Amino acid sequence: MDLGLRGKVVIVGGASMGIGYGIAHQFAAEGAKLAITARRDPGLSAAADRIRVETGAEVLPILADCRRAEDCARVVEATLAHFGGIDGLVNNDGAPPLGELASFDDAAWARAVEQNLMYVVRMARAVVPQIAARGGGGIVNITAISAIQPIHGFGLSVATWGGVIGFAKTLSLEVAAQNINVNTICPGYIETQRLEKVFAAGGEEPRAVRRKLEAEVPMGRIGTVQDIAGIVALLVSPRGRYITGTAIQVDGGLLRAVR
Repeated sequence: MDLGLRGKVVIVGGASMGIGYGIAHQFAAEGAKLAITARRDPGLSAAADRIRVETGAEVLPILADCRRAEDCARVVEATLAHFGGIDGLVNNDGAPPLGELASFDDAAWARAVEQNLMYVVRMARAVVPQIAARGGGGIVNITAISAIQPIHGFGLSVATWGGVIGFAKTLSLEVAAQNINVNTICPGYIETQRLEKVFAAGGEEPRAVRRKLEAEVPMGRIGTVQDIAGIVALLVSPRGRYITGTAIQVDGGLLRAVR
């Protein structure tokens, strides 16, 4: 299926590795032009080079710390200067530290809010007028299954990504008339460095933790970044425009709730 993304300009955050890289690669394979961001080099430059070589896409790497307001503004400005417009945005980054809620001080909470919530708020606020000027487009936020099914030790993420879901739902109502859809993806267990930290967090043997997690998933496997990338590309594309205001779990059936 042609998703109609050829020539569209999409910003993808946290794209030097993991889910962000997989999403960026998917857009590139669909013919989109990309601005990709991450906090560190040479990882970001290497990711841009790989995507160019493997897909032939035009890729603009922008080093930026999503927790800084000025960096969010600079990403949008650089994308506009290079490509002349913006059609889509994927807000994606790492996550705050794991640990008991009572162990985190105000500074840790402030960092979590900047990283998970304010990053999304600032990027969306900056791109909505640009996307509207192009006739519409899509915004997708990447969170985690813990945002809708809390997990012990993930409290900083649960609280702040819960805010993202509420923000995205409200924004979807406010920008729908501009032909902009806004959705949130809640991945389950996905093969990333973040999951490796989960394997090691409890002191158990990592392979035993993997087997335990796989047994929790009805499909019997850990997900891949490609499992996330396909649905994100659809939601940003014209084919997915009528889907908005949703929080979609991509988890192999892990979420048990009926809602």
